[in-house]
Amino acid sequence: MDPRTRDALADRLSGFETLVEVGIGRRTDVAAALADAGKTVTATDVHVREVPAGVRFVEDDLWDPDPAVYRDADAIYALNLPPELHGPAREAARRADAALLFTTLGGDGPAIPVERETLPGETLFVARE
Repeated sequence: MDPRTRDALADRLSGFETLVEVGIGRRTDVAAALADAGKTVTATDVHVREVPAGVRFVEDDLWDPDPAVYRDADAIYALNLPPELHGPAREAARRADAALLFTTLGGDGPAIPVERETLPGETLFVARE
């Protein structure tokens, strides 16, 4: 990930104290930056993943999420979230009373109502009610 994009995402998300990144995969830059900034970060994925120091990992699937993973989150975020997971992510955020922020793959638009924020090299989507 471009360092400017990583820094902009981490800066935007740093307004939240407790965050859950869904689908972390091998892109751990933002979670690491948030943990380094003193934020409480939990990363999830459907596969077991290595995460940076200071980031807790939980194997979870948005199609059948464990509500306890998201319960204390101020924000749920995802990088490159595919459209078919926008609805399930929004539902997990609603249940937790948390904000939902995400990016998509290049040509994918949001599948739920959002506000758009332009960041260096990326568009961040913020779910609306």
